[in-house]
Amino acid sequence: MRSVALSPQAREAALEAMSSTELDVLVVGGGVVGSGSALDAATRGLTVGLVEARDFASGTSSRSSKLIHGGLRYLEMLDFRLVAEALQERGLLIQKLAPHLVRPVPFIYPLNHHVWERVYAGAGVALYDTLALLSGRARGVPHHRHLTRRGARRVFPSLRKDALVGALEYYDAQVDDARHTMFVARTAAAYGAHIASRARVTGLLREGERVTGAEVHDLESGRTIKVRARQVVNATGVWTDETQSLAGERGQFHVRASKGIHLVVPHDRIRGDSGLILRTEKSVLFVIPWGRHWIIGTTDTDWTLGLAHPAASAADIDYLLDHVNKVLEQPLTHADVEGVYAGLRPLLSGESESTSMLSREHAVSHAVPGLVVVAGGKYTTYRVMAKDAVDAAVHGLYQKVPPSVTEDVPLLGAEGFTALKNSAHVLAERYGLHEARIQHLLGRYGSLVHEVLDLVEQDPSLGEPLTGAPDHLRAEIVYAASHEGARHLDDVLARRTRISIETFDRGIGAVEEAARLVAPVLGWSGEQIEREVEHYRKRVEAERESQKMPDDETADAARMGAPEVVPVR
Repeated sequence: MRSVALSPQAREAALEAMSSTELDVLVVGGGVVGSGSALDAATRGLTVGLVEARDFASGTSSRSSKLIHGGLRYLEMLDFRLVAEALQERGLLIQKLAPHLVRPVPFIYPLNHHVWERVYAGAGVALYDTLALLSGRARGVPHHRHLTRRGARRVFPSLRKDALVGALEYYDAQVDDARHTMFVARTAAAYGAHIASRARVTGLLREGERVTGAEVHDLESGRTIKVRARQVVNATGVWTDETQSLAGERGQFHVRASKGIHLVVPHDRIRGDSGLILRTEKSVLFVIPWGRHWIIGTTDTDWTLGLAHPAASAADIDYLLDHVNKVLEQPLTHADVEGVYAGLRPLLSGESESTSMLSREHAVSHAVPGLVVVAGGKYTTYRVMAKDAVDAAVHGLYQKVPPSVTEDVPLLGAEGFTALKNSAHVLAERYGLHEARIQHLLGRYGSLVHEVLDLVEQDPSLGEPLTGAPDHLRAEIVYAASHEGARHLDDVLARRTRISIETFDRGIGAVEEAARLVAPVLGWSGEQIEREVEHYRKRVEAERESQKMPDDETADAARMGAPEVVPVR
């Protein structure tokens, strides 16, 4: 498949195209479901546009636990259909759709009771593996196994001896959610979809009762355009109710926001060769290997404040540290925390008073003629949600449209990935880089790695590590702006890379060099560079301050101390 760059020029062309033609489908929302809907519609031969108010994956889709999983705890809720569906999608992603981005990861589940718990939990994990087998997509993920206490501590030496009597080991998968979402959007563009971030829907166009498009405000230039479409898909996650209200109609369902926070700590603070899953009084807690780091999460609490920047409070951080320290030989402290991120899950409301008991099932409705709303669900099943949303939109087109084909459409970077991975040493020799660096790049770009390495060939200085964040090459920063749709420093440091959570200074040491690298691509003046750097510093300062606050209200107020990202002037 021919690669398409989400460049500044491509964004301008997309907005121009959307303003000058009537689309079959306009998707509102650039998270994983919105991006997936654009890809689904484009690969059915429809003319498609996608607009996102901020950056791709800037909401929930960049702030998950980074897991592609069936959801073991949903088995306890007897939600077998959801688990089976998610396991099938897990297999598809690992084997066909995104092998460069999604990879298996083992987890240890400690047991605290000798007989009954091993039987009970063992039966659950066996059912989990069986459902994966029945999906026909179990290949690539090993089956579970039972471990003694000694065997478990051999795999995960940091476990306290008195924290378990034995364990189970099973497999799921992990993904860099923000990069995956961006790849879905970019693949949609490769199949003809018009894609634009920093383009906010401020109103819906109407003809009588029917929605016929949207009014879109370009946040970069300040202009407003009218985008006409035969069907509009609202895929705005926790903003669903807000977007739906633009139609002036009461929706058939409502979305409730649940906050989950995660901590990032250095890998050498915990000794283990697998992930860890623990039961808490409210939900489950994961300790997930993440390159040279660990991700620890998550919480599950109601959130009723601003949706754009959910804040992690000191109480949230203490909750995670307290629970993980119950099983670790060497307790973690606040000083070990490199990064913190908070996200909001879009849960369908009205099913339970407790957010942790709300269903992760999704719903699709035709709120009014011409407007499809999709909400709920979980990251792993984004493709199914997108298919159902486009099916509903197609129903309103009153024409023959092919069925969804995304089950057989690999994302950009997937084709040829395995062959390149096998020959990483050849690439390393050709470009004068360490083989470990090439493996790192392959896990982020797949077979598009050549586009990044071509930048190094044109300018060897881009083959140097980024100051303040040596895990990344300078070329990756340039590429984020030239090919991956990044418009601001926050996009580059928080989503195209994870520098904002993987360094103790939250990316402050890298921000000036990153700004100078993207400035020529994005056409920034010297003044704009200064504004961007200052904005990023203020964002980090506000987040650090919010994480010292005792509760949601004070943490939210502190986080709001940083202004929104500045437009280009």
